[in-house]
Amino acid sequence: MIDSLQQLIKTDKTDTTKLKHFAQLSREYYSIGEYDSAIFFANNIIKLKAEIVEQSTDAKIKLSAQKSEADAYINIGLVSASKGDYSEALKNYFNSLKISEAIGYKKGKAGSHLNIGNIYSDKGIYPEALKNDLIALKIYEEIGDKKGKASSYSNIGIIYKEQRNYAEALKNHFASLKIKEEIGNKRGIATSYNNIAIVYYHLNNYDEALKYSFESLKINEALGNVEGLASSYTAIANAYASQGNYSEALKNYYAALDINKTLKNKTRMAISYSNIGTLCMLLKKNDEAEEYLNKAIELSKIAGNNDCLRNTYFSFSKLDSARGNFKEAFKNQKLYILYKDSLDNEESRKKTVQTQMTFDFEKQQAVAEAEHKKELENQEALAEEKSRKQTIIIIFVLGGLAIVLVFTALILRSLQITKKQKKIIEDQKEKVEIQNTEITIQKQLVEEKNHEISSSISYAKRIQRSFLTATSVIQRHFPEHFVLYKPRDVVSGDFYWMHQRGDYSYFCVADCTGHGIPGAFMSLIGMGVLNEIVYSKKIVDTNDILNELRRIVIMAVNPEDAVEEGKDGMDLIYLRFHAPTKQLQYSAANNSFYICRKGELLEFKPDKMPVGSFGEYEKPFTQRTVQLEDNDIIYAITDGYADQFGGPKGKKFKYKQLEDILVANSNKPMQEQSEVLNKRFTDWQGTLEQVDDVTIIGIKI
Repeated sequence: MIDSLQQLIKTDKTDTTKLKHFAQLSREYYSIGEYDSAIFFANNIIKLKAEIVEQSTDAKIKLSAQKSEADAYINIGLVSASKGDYSEALKNYFNSLKISEAIGYKKGKAGSHLNIGNIYSDKGIYPEALKNDLIALKIYEEIGDKKGKASSYSNIGIIYKEQRNYAEALKNHFASLKIKEEIGNKRGIATSYNNIAIVYYHLNNYDEALKYSFESLKINEALGNVEGLASSYTAIANAYASQGNYSEALKNYYAALDINKTLKNKTRMAISYSNIGTLCMLLKKNDEAEEYLNKAIELSKIAGNNDCLRNTYFSFSKLDSARGNFKEAFKNQKLYILYKDSLDNEESRKKTVQTQMTFDFEKQQAVAEAEHKKELENQEALAEEKSRKQTIIIIFVLGGLAIVLVFTALILRSLQITKKQKKIIEDQKEKVEIQNTEITIQKQLVEEKNHEISSSISYAKRIQRSFLTATSVIQRHFPEHFVLYKPRDVVSGDFYWMHQRGDYSYFCVADCTGHGIPGAFMSLIGMGVLNEIVYSKKIVDTNDILNELRRIVIMAVNPEDAVEEGKDGMDLIYLRFHAPTKQLQYSAANNSFYICRKGELLEFKPDKMPVGSFGEYEKPFTQRTVQLEDNDIIYAITDGYADQFGGPKGKKFKYKQLEDILVANSNKPMQEQSEVLNKRFTDWQGTLEQVDDVTIIGIKI
């Protein structure tokens, strides 16, 4: 086929014929996975179209060339989608849609909406996917395109399958299959068999799933449809895996992976890696499972396939649990829930149902309007017949033929003018509706992104809060205390941490580099490393703990082969209190702390270096000891409070004012001290923004 088309191009006598052959070649190369050649011939169409429009004076030839250009952009979009580049695919589909709408090319318009729906479906934006598929279905029904209708039903079935509405999924897939059988579309029949098999797999009906999968495989083998073969192998493997036939499942998963590698389809490669990794985990081949699951995550992120990410993180959480790595299992379980919630939520399902109901209502309304219009036409026909008879009688009796003819001509002319005006108004209305649809789509995309970002930051806040030491734990060992914790943003670069071992209490207050999300990342590193040092390594002296913390933090922000040296770190106070002797051991990095004793405030200076990279000035942290007395109050403070701008002149609060407040209120209950500090800070800040994270911890001995 390809060779014969190549020969025809060399002898084509007209540009329109050459456009047709370029389009056929682009489609043929796409079907066998030779994407560079597919794009080459599609670009030739776009280039030749420009020449035709510029040189030709024939309106029909120009229109044919513009239709070919719209189809070429769809082919380029299909290649981009197969490579996992969804943004490039969407750009080309919208280019095609714009051209089709401008020239009134309904088939091209429907094809654009259908492929736009595919992208939204792959990205898990199901209401938008369904909206575009229903628009495509409506247009295909209008123009009588059965193949297009079948594709629309198929895509709608996939959306319902993803939302676990299996009854609607099967209904649409069988509707698609029926049309494909009527028109003899064997490739389409194979696709429908495979889609039906997938739904039966989710319904746990594995016998039916295997039956339809093997039917699909048989047709794809006969057609040489390699992309279809990969889908059939995957469906067969899924059913075998669920039946416990792991050897057959693995064989078919590998067969699908080999094809997807050949086609360079990142999305499908990611799914194959995830399937193989999950199966290796079930076979207790944990190292192989980890390798394949990591590949799946890497490719899914490149392709933007959230569905595959959700499934892979779930498998990773089970793998980590099997290995006893419960911390990583918990982290991956949270990621699984995050992606699961973004793809499968009640709001999305409601929007999908609402979109379907709206489409069904509009379809019924259109049928009713058509019947009403037909009835009116019949009435008009009867009226015209009656008028004709009356005209004959009038002509015969009165002889007023000339007047009647003139009068009739005037009426016909008026009707023609009205019809033209109506056509102009309808065209303008359609253009406005198209523009409104584009605006709505863009608005919803922005809203989706804003919602995703807000949800992610809120989720990050919950994760960070879960790492902070609970107030109930501090209360258990220090009944008289307060915690004033005021992040500048949703998440904070400050953190506080406590650990109890025997008669010793370990306490830390830290200020990480930056605030917001960057600071929060460093705070999670800090708390995680402190847990490792104290719980696992069982290091006890405060200076040794800070030295080890600094070593690990430097390694974390300066990985091997890093292009740029990281300067991130943290300022902190680390205390170890021995309850029986009231002896306090401490080490501090760039951050002083205070002890208030009998109305006098004592300041304890730190080492002038951070827990982080400090170049040639880096040296071991020192350890000091203080003998505490009853009713001593320890105040551990980060610099956010003193650095806040405000007051009558918009200046910094500074440490001197803060020290005066601590002394003046040291005789009050600890919770009341916290309230005084918080109110004074809020009053000073006024209408200005908070400049940094604020943390003050007070503990009374």
